[in-house]
Amino acid sequence: MDKQIQDSRNKDMREKKQADGAEEQAGDHKAKRRLVKNIPLLIAEICMLVAAVVILYVVVTATDEVERRPIDKGRIIINKEVKQTQKKKKEEQKVSKGYHNIALFGVDARDGQLGRGTRSDTIIIASINLDTQEIKLVSVFRDTYLNLSNDSYNKCNAAYAQGGPEQAISMLNMNLDLDITDYVTVGFGGLIDSIDALGGIEMEIQDAEISHLNNYQLTMAEELGVDYTPVEHSGKQLLNGMQATAYCRIRYTKGDDFRRAKRQRDVLTAMVEKAKEASVSSLKEMVTAILPEVETSLGVNDIVSVLGTVAGYNVVASDGFPFEDGRVGATVGSKGSCVIPVDLTDNVTALHELLYPGTEYQPSQQVHSISLEIAALTMEYRE
Repeated sequence: MDKQIQDSRNKDMREKKQADGAEEQAGDHKAKRRLVKNIPLLIAEICMLVAAVVILYVVVTATDEVERRPIDKGRIIINKEVKQTQKKKKEEQKVSKGYHNIALFGVDARDGQLGRGTRSDTIIIASINLDTQEIKLVSVFRDTYLNLSNDSYNKCNAAYAQGGPEQAISMLNMNLDLDITDYVTVGFGGLIDSIDALGGIEMEIQDAEISHLNNYQLTMAEELGVDYTPVEHSGKQLLNGMQATAYCRIRYTKGDDFRRAKRQRDVLTAMVEKAKEASVSSLKEMVTAILPEVETSLGVNDIVSVLGTVAGYNVVASDGFPFEDGRVGATVGSKGSCVIPVDLTDNVTALHELLYPGTEYQPSQQVHSISLEIAALTMEYRE
């Protein structure tokens, strides 16, 4: 599996370089060839929060279909200063419910195996403010050069392959001063049916995106043996499941992978908003489509507290980590093309300002140490 993933990623890099100097039509052809291999990435990105938020609408009839895998929270790394802050907050809290942070992973696992052994092509932090019912989404770019929680440094998506959700969560906590102990992992399948069950979603399509979107649809339709409806004009419009899935795959416009990640978060947000208005039957149909591809540590009580007032929840922030003004790209030796946080400490400070506005934060000694190590290991490779 690792060799297959590496071969696929090497192919992506070669084709991207060719596309940069090729005509638009050539770029479209390459994108079509690559789509099927990368479908799991976008399916995971889009389905994960929806699964976490609405999955238990049908828990009384579908619980057996969800693979619940509680994790040993004693194995989850949380930085010492973060633990101390947690304790202080618990002592001070009287009425506040606080935040619930969930790690959302998407893995390339068409065989249904959602644990260790496969890289997490998608990593999202979903931070839910239980008092204000606000949701914030932050994509951690899969090629970000970080400590894998075992003092080895590599692309952060390698943590899931090495140690499953426990190590991947520990990686996030150690590098970002977070306190995550829950996760949702989604594999291949379900996105098209999920969006169609919701009646489609409205998205703003740009002129430059149309040809790429339709070429991705063409390749998907040929692979699945189904028909598709081309998008014929730009502007805000209702996309069906096939169209929205293709939209998420676009990477040959300005912004490359960073813009693609934003498209995926935009579609995810649109699905959450549509789910709030959907009928129970539509939600059941959507959930049925994704249940076989979900593994989670969340239990009934965890999600019921959200579902009781799901209509009041809103996605209020969406961004990618490392932040645009705090990252550089570089080929780091045998690790390949990586996204490097110029200064991890500054990026983590900005992350906490986004997730917890108005809360005093000082980066931990662990984050300072990792920041210095990243700088030392990557300085010679930076552009």
